[in-house]
Amino acid sequence: MADKHYHYALGRRKSATARVRLTSGKGVFTINDKPAAEYFADSKYLLGKLDQPFTAVDLNGKYDMSARVTGGGHEGQVEAIRLGIAKALVVAQEDLKSTLKRADLLSRDSRERERKKFGLRGARKQRQFTKR
Repeated sequence: MADKHYHYALGRRKSATARVRLTSGKGVFTINDKPAAEYFADSKYLLGKLDQPFTAVDLNGKYDMSARVTGGGHEGQVEAIRLGIAKALVVAQEDLKSTLKRADLLSRDSRERERKKFGLRGARKQRQFTKR
């Protein structure tokens, strides 16, 4: 493992955190020690989102990706991995930064779930007001 060189980046979305490693290879995606097709077996849409950074810079099949993902649901995890892949590509090749930025793949979506407040039923939901 020590002889294999990789590029590392961290991606986050909602409550999901992805630690992504890119190594030169044939385009094999591994997520939490499972193939990506098995991890996201229910959705081809989510698998397509994983390819977006590579298709934006025309590097399909040039890198192997392994990711450790914690927290969140499948959608948030995919977007966290996608951000991690884009950041790792910039670490690998600095000249790809402008292309990935134009494709809007380097910006972190900072929207988080709002916490429940004391005295309310949810973040903002209140009891119905009665006048009389």
